[in-house]
Amino acid sequence: MIFKPKPSHASLTEVGILTGIRRLAMPMLIGALLQNLQSLIDLFWVGRLGHTAIAGVALGGAVIMLLFPGLMGLSTGTVAMVARATGARRTEEAGAAAAQSLIMAGILGLLIGAAGWMPAKALLRLLGAAPDVITAGGVYLQISLLGSVTVFILFIGNAALQGAGDTLTPMYIMAASNVLNMLLDPLFIFGLGPLPPLGVAGAAVATICSQALAAAALLVVLFNGHGRLHLRQPCWKIQPSLAWRIVRIGIPGSGQMLSRSLMGAVIMRIVAGCGTTAVAAYGTGLRFHMIILMPAFALGAAAATLTGQYLGAGQPERARRAAWAATAIDMIFMLLAAAIILGFAPQLIRLFNDHPDVVKTGAEYLRVVSPFYVFAALGIVLSRALQGAGDTLMPMVITILTLWGLQVPAAVWLARIWQPPTMGIWIAMAATSITQGLLMAAWFETGRWKKIRV
Repeated sequence: MIFKPKPSHASLTEVGILTGIRRLAMPMLIGALLQNLQSLIDLFWVGRLGHTAIAGVALGGAVIMLLFPGLMGLSTGTVAMVARATGARRTEEAGAAAAQSLIMAGILGLLIGAAGWMPAKALLRLLGAAPDVITAGGVYLQISLLGSVTVFILFIGNAALQGAGDTLTPMYIMAASNVLNMLLDPLFIFGLGPLPPLGVAGAAVATICSQALAAAALLVVLFNGHGRLHLRQPCWKIQPSLAWRIVRIGIPGSGQMLSRSLMGAVIMRIVAGCGTTAVAAYGTGLRFHMIILMPAFALGAAAATLTGQYLGAGQPERARRAAWAATAIDMIFMLLAAAIILGFAPQLIRLFNDHPDVVKTGAEYLRVVSPFYVFAALGIVLSRALQGAGDTLMPMVITILTLWGLQVPAAVWLARIWQPPTMGIWIAMAATSITQGLLMAAWFETGRWKKIRV
């Protein structure tokens, strides 16, 4: 048997729904917090090199983020396939699906590393970077792309374990990787003993080294059978039909994330038309919203795994209850977060920027948009639950319709007729959160996802 849960860790389909949500969501939330902490520490050390280094790393990171829609799609297909097979106790299929995903991740990472080395600096030039920023950011981007195979394997390996119901192992591995990165950053950036100072390149080398060791540790766990997913040698036989099933499920997920990424850039451009103060206010407020959205993504990931496993176990109604339970938990969190933000919006903005106009505009953004993030719980958690069931097309359609059919045109129009124009943009965002959440809930309640075969 490839799947053999430890006696002390009952299958997710055999424990209570709330227990399953807690077991899955908490480690993922902690892992996300650690990841954000690592990025702050990277910024701290790179910041010692000056503003040019920070700008180079920031622009390099923006280019790297363009790779994530494809990676997220592969992750979505992996979770859906592994979770469904695990719930049905089709152990060989769960292991084979994970192996096919890892093979594709490795190939994709190697291709990107090989193809991205030469045009790295040209990509930064397209973004309008200054020559000194291109020099610093180009080296950082080249090294990061060269080592992208490590992050691809790490990301997809974590997704496979998540689908099997194991989120603790990825959390421990990511925690160890983050600690290692924190230690390596100053060593490679500034040098020590025989290690020469590498500057901005050192930050990329430190990240690649820590990710490589984490990916190796993850593969050891998958190979040795101590975890919930055991990838024996037969699993690594290339199976084109199984690989295509994973990709077919994941393609709409990639489209959904890509549409969000592009929309974010467009909204930033619309906000930029209102002046530098508006950009600073929006960028500052967005930091807080990214923080309060983290539980939604963790609970959404838990809902995806539980939905897939319950469907695999032939328990569609329990899958529905699990998705709504995770959604309800996040809605409560969103209400509490909105109450705090409404009461302390100016003070929160002032933590990052005390310019009076930035504080005023940023506080307006937080107070207009935050209360409606309760609907974002519907949009995010139920969307992930649908993806866990293998229904990835309709979440993509709903996302594209609401973002590009409502938010972008409404933001452009309201910014022209409203005073101040930023208030019109914030209202468009709030209206989109409501619409997207209600549409996602309505589609989820049709129950068509229960009949999808993966």
